[in-house]
Amino acid sequence: MNLNRVRTVRSLVPVRRALVSVADKAGIDELVRGLWSLNRELEIYSTGGTFRRIAEIAAEMGTADRLISISDYTGQPEMQGGLVKTLDYRIYLGLLSEEFNTDHQRDLERTGSIPFDLTVCNFYPFEETAATETASVEDLRTHIDIGGPTMLRASAKNFLRVAAVCTPDAYESLLQELRANDGATTLPWRADRAAEAFRYTAHYEAAIAGALGSHIRSTDLTTTYEEGAQ
Repeated sequence: MNLNRVRTVRSLVPVRRALVSVADKAGIDELVRGLWSLNRELEIYSTGGTFRRIAEIAAEMGTADRLISISDYTGQPEMQGGLVKTLDYRIYLGLLSEEFNTDHQRDLERTGSIPFDLTVCNFYPFEETAATETASVEDLRTHIDIGGPTMLRASAKNFLRVAAVCTPDAYESLLQELRANDGATTLPWRADRAAEAFRYTAHYEAAIAGALGSHIRSTDLTTTYEEGAQ
């Protein structure tokens, strides 16, 4: 397997484009206002309910032209039920491409893709759903987030260039980092956020494995699902 080995990085990475897609919207208003207060040219790419929430802030701040729907960017509408929103080749080129890799830069140019500098993402509330006494196996299944963990992992893997932020508790730290560095993030700070992101995804998937496995063992699936016509 031919793995990339990176030798050259930029410690200070200006945040010019951000991906924002959150299930837990606590603190998102303050974060977005803070980001645009620091840099009114910042482009925010977003999805679904998060996009609609940010659109209200953009209208207030006069930054509507800096908010882009991910569907408009990818050219693909969201799958019914929101099942596919961010799982797109151009999104992952923008997250995983390396600044000093000429092949990656050619890929970005070839596809008309852009590099992202920041990802703010948290997941469907699986644990909260599992904690309810009436939760069914189908309730659990529908609350398993796919795109969010994938996007966060890609961002965290490329901490050499991308900042991955996954909890509202980290929003103030992000704004402080940007204020201290003229709108940029530093390599050590991004590495810390990457470690936090992988802890977050690991906890999330361990919760899914435990709760879903327990429900399947205690549930007669034939009473939950009907057999479809062959």
